[in-house]
Amino acid sequence: MAIISNLTIDQGSTFSAIIDVTDTEDNILVLTGYTVAAQIRKTYASSTAVNFTGSVSNATLGEITISLTPTQTNALVAGRYVYDAEITSAGGTVTRVIEGQVEVTPGVTQ
Repeated sequence: MAIISNLTIDQGSTFSAIIDVTDTEDNILVLTGYTVAAQIRKTYASSTAVNFTGSVSNATLGEITISLTPTQTNALVAGRYVYDAEITSAGGTVTRVIEGQVEVTPGVTQ
């Protein structure tokens, strides 16, 4: 079961978040051989999405990183969105590790 964590993203800024992944007993999950996928959408039913850059940043400590470039965040209209991140094992097992809402705050500097 994924943890729920809400995010705030500043429009036009670089965004990056490190996520600690643990198993059901709260032990660090070693992520050697895993890949990461994550998206942000206006609603769960939206047909369009923005892909986060997702990676295993420290396999031994069970850390993944999701990020967006300033160009990507600038293209987001200020408001509420939803997101999630999934990891895929070398064997093909997909697990959603985090999900929640995103508040994109408007920027002034262009």
